[in-house]
Amino acid sequence: MRGIYLQSAITTGRFTLPVAIFITIACWVTAYFLVSGLPGEEVTYAFLNLQHAYSVPLWADRLICLLIYLAIGYLLIQMNNTFGLIRLRASMQTSVFLLLIAACPSIQQLSPDDIATLLFVVAIYLLFRVYRQSQSAGYLFRAFLLVGFGSLIFPQITWLAPVLLVGAFNIQALNPRSLPAVLIGWFLPYWFLFGYAFYCNDMELLYQPFVELATLRPISFGALGIAEIIIMGYTFLLFVASSIHFFAESYKDKIRARVHLRFLVLLNICIYILILLQPTLCMSLLPLSLVGTSILAGHLFERTSSRASNIFFICSVVILIFLIYFNLWTLL
Repeated sequence: MRGIYLQSAITTGRFTLPVAIFITIACWVTAYFLVSGLPGEEVTYAFLNLQHAYSVPLWADRLICLLIYLAIGYLLIQMNNTFGLIRLRASMQTSVFLLLIAACPSIQQLSPDDIATLLFVVAIYLLFRVYRQSQSAGYLFRAFLLVGFGSLIFPQITWLAPVLLVGAFNIQALNPRSLPAVLIGWFLPYWFLFGYAFYCNDMELLYQPFVELATLRPISFGALGIAEIIIMGYTFLLFVASSIHFFAESYKDKIRARVHLRFLVLLNICIYILILLQPTLCMSLLPLSLVGTSILAGHLFERTSSRASNIFFICSVVILIFLIYFNLWTLL
């Protein structure tokens, strides 16, 4: 192994993803036993009370949440293999995503924003498929249809929908034919909601997503625990370091991959701005921010092979292991 950096050995290893999945499941099970006696998350958005209408066991709740994150991890692999974001057919981005999820027990319980995150990631995948395509109306319709359904269960995701429009414009897929498809797909779920509210003779159901979207809470980080602040700080620094490397070395990427990665950088910047303006959404938006951060971090770790990058990789892994241990310890 002389001359081979630990960074390269791990990022290109066959067992990196299985080990990451094993660690994630182990942390999930440990957190389940540590918080099994705690009350669930309080839901203030009345339309979301459907989630709590049935007595779902806590283990099933956490299992569904885990399956959602595993599905997102699978989509990250497909995005890389289909669009060549990292050039190598690798799964490092999924390993980073799952380990970051494992380091934050507070998002390991099913909530509406988890489902909205999955829908938004699928929308990003559909958006990437129409790169420089004139016949993009069908894909964009489905992408914004998913965003519309996501906004019904997590209204604040609507603030990020314009970023998809910007992305469609940047990849030259937005044209006079696809723009109406975008608007129809975006608002079609609300037509279904209107029909349901009219049938139930309760039009307040139709207004609730807009009321929730327009409700701005005070800018205060006091509601966040020390564990949430630390994990957000760590992921933000990882995002900044990965973004700086991407822009410095972007000339080595293909034009298509460069455009897609720039979109992910823009999306993450908008997410962090939204978190600064509405800190109460921090944990709800964290999983979506980890999507872009994981891909950019995978791009960083697999494209660099210097001594400095090897040291940075080792430090990142050590800090992540500490965060996993610290956040589990805070549950005791």
